[in-house]
Formats: sequence, C-alpha cells, structure tokens
Amino acid sequence: MSVSTAVQPIRVPAEEPAGTAMRAWPLFDPLLILAALGLVACSLVTLHGATRTAVPGSPLYYVERQAIYAGIGLLVAIVLWRVDYSRLRGYRLGLYGAMIALNIAVFGMPAIRGSHRWIPLPFLQLQSSEFGKILLIASLGAFAVDRSRRLHEWRTTARLMLLALVPALIVIPQPDLGTGMVYVSVGFATLFFAGTSWKQLITLFAMFAASVALVLAVAPAMGVHVLKPYQVQRLTGFLHPSRDPQSQTYNILQSEIAIGSGQKTGRGVARASQTNLHFLPENQTDFIFAVVGETYGFAGAALVLSLYALLIWRTLRILTMAKNLYGTLIAGGVVAMLMFQVFVNTGMTIGIMPITGVPLPLMSYGGSSVLVTFIAIGLLQSIYVQARTSAAAKGRMIK
Repeated sequence: MSVSTAVQPIRVPAEEPAGTAMRAWPLFDPLLILAALGLVACSLVTLHGATRTAVPGSPLYYVERQAIYAGIGLLVAIVLWRVDYSRLRGYRLGLYGAMIALNIAVFGMPAIRGSHRWIPLPFLQLQSSEFGKILLIASLGAFAVDRSRRLHEWRTTARLMLLALVPALIVIPQPDLGTGMVYVSVGFATLFFAGTSWKQLITLFAMFAASVALVLAVAPAMGVHVLKPYQVQRLTGFLHPSRDPQSQTYNILQSEIAIGSGQKTGRGVARASQTNLHFLPENQTDFIFAVVGETYGFAGAALVLSLYALLIWRTLRILTMAKNLYGTLIAGGVVAMLMFQVFVNTGMTIGIMPITGVPLPLMSYGGSSVLVTFIAIGLLQSIYVQARTSAAAKGRMIK
C-alpha cells in the first residue's frame, strides 16, 4: 500500500479589497436622517422669523447658533453610527455614574433665571439633564440585559425602576420637572421592551399615579409642599385655562391664541402678532410649535408633525431590526424620549398637557437638546448598520 505524501496547499483567504471596509458607509437609514434634517430646516426657518428682532444688530443670532449645533450634532451622529453600539454595554457603570455626577454638579454652578441646570462652557451652556437622557438610556438598557433572565422577578423590576427614579429625583429640584418625567418614561419603556410582565407594569403605573395625586393634592392639603407653587400651577393650570389668565394660565392662553389665529396657511412672519409683539413667551424654545402654528398655520404644523411621525416610525422600525436585546432597549428608550417630548410639548401649546418646559426635539433652540437628539440618532443608525451587517453575514437581507 502506498501512502500519498503530497502536501495539500494551504488555502489563504483572498485579501479583502480596500473598498470593502467602506461598504458599511451606505448602510444607514436615509429616511431617519431625512426626518432629522427636515426638522432642523423647519427650526431654522421658524427661528429666523421669530427671533430676528430679539438681539439688536444680530438678526441671525439664534439661527446661526442652531445651525452650528446641528452641524456638530450631525458629525457626532456620523461617527457614532460607524461604531458598534454594543461596546457601550461594558461602560454601563461609568455612563450611569457620569449622569449622576453631571446632574449633581450643576447645583454648584451659578443660577441662571433662578435655575441650576447649566454648566457654563466657552462655546455652550451645557445642560447636564439633557445629556443625562441618553446616558440613562445606554446604561439602563445594559443593566436590563444583565438581568434579562430575571425580568420576571419583582426585585429586578424595582431595581431598574429605581435606577431611573434616582436621577429623576436629582433633576426635579434644579428645577427641571420635565426632564425628570422623561427619565421616568425611559424607565417604563426599558421595562416594557425588555419583556416585563403587564401585571408589574400596571402596578408600577398605579403607584406612579398615586404618587402624583399625593404630591399634587394630599400633601399640600396637609401643609407639606413637595413641589414649588409655580410647578404645581404649571401641572394643574391647563385643567382650568380661564381661572387666572393674567398669571397662572397666561402662557397657555397666549399659545392657544397664536395657534388659532394661524388657521390654514398662517399669518406669515410679518403679521404674526403674538410672536412679534412678544405676547408668546419663550417663543424660541418651549413654545416654538405655537410660532409654527401662528406663522405657517395648519399646513406648517402638519409638516412638522409629519416629520416627527417619520422619525418615530423609523425608530420603531430600527427597534424591530436590532441584532440583540441591548439594541432593542436603546431604540426603545430613544423612542420613549422622542414620543414623550413631542406629545408633551405640542400638547401644552394647545392646552391639553401641563407646561413642563420639555423642549421640542430638533425644533426648540438649544445646543444641549440638539446634540443629544443627534447622539440618539447616531446610536439608532449604529443599531441599523449592525443589524444589516449581521443579516448579511447570515446570508439574508433585511429590506
């Protein structure tokens, strides 16, 4: 018997073409970016009309800065979607700790209009509670994944919700009640998308409703005031909009007048009296949607809401595509953050929600809010890229 001693050649994989590394570049959701850039464009147009006389000698003051914030945010988003979001899971303790530290640090900063919300930087008034939103989403999702096998336990549910409540209780005294509510909504969303039972979720919601009733009604009746008087007025004023039109419900009434006067196509920039005569308060931030309604009418408001619908739809789509639970929870936290802010902000301008100071994402003026929203979009794109790359590796294509 002869034994073959022929040496079998070793097959070396063909060298990957130089352009292959860049094939991930077009793997992004164009509709998500289209919605974000469309909202930025609407913001710049609206700010141009609403703030052209706000800063004497500088009619483009707010427009230029908002454009700069959006440009930086877009660059950050592009960098993020080129990185695997799963790496953030290993930094969960650091991310959560940074969120707590930033939110505590503002109490040592100078008060601006009676609030301790900002850390002054040379190029930006950094609002720590805004960046805390995305830090909470990334860290809370990681904590939930770590305990994914114990999500049926009440102990796990309580721990995850407590992790969301702690930063909420820190930012509310700044005072920033709106962001505190966003943190709570992110906590609920994380539990929901992680698969927590309906029984536990309903129980948590009932406890939350009871706590609200205790803070707003029972405690004040007993002489204990958890919230400041103006915060209580903001939370309850929309229930009786005509009770105190000169003080408590002034903002709501002026906003309703602005939106109602816009009718179908708006009054135009020159004839938008509520905006131009400064009857409408905070028209570049909290009440920018009322400016859209007065200036561009139903058509303008419908365009803005349609862009938000597109943004949220694509976020939900990415949520279903995620390659792992961590991606699902990040996308779930982002969609909760966006939906809560859009619903509350637009709702308060038409008198169906309390005034809480929640910004309208990518529309309201503010560097921190714009940057955080683009960071969230970058993470969503990373989830999308990783999902498509993983699907392609398995020989199937996600359309």
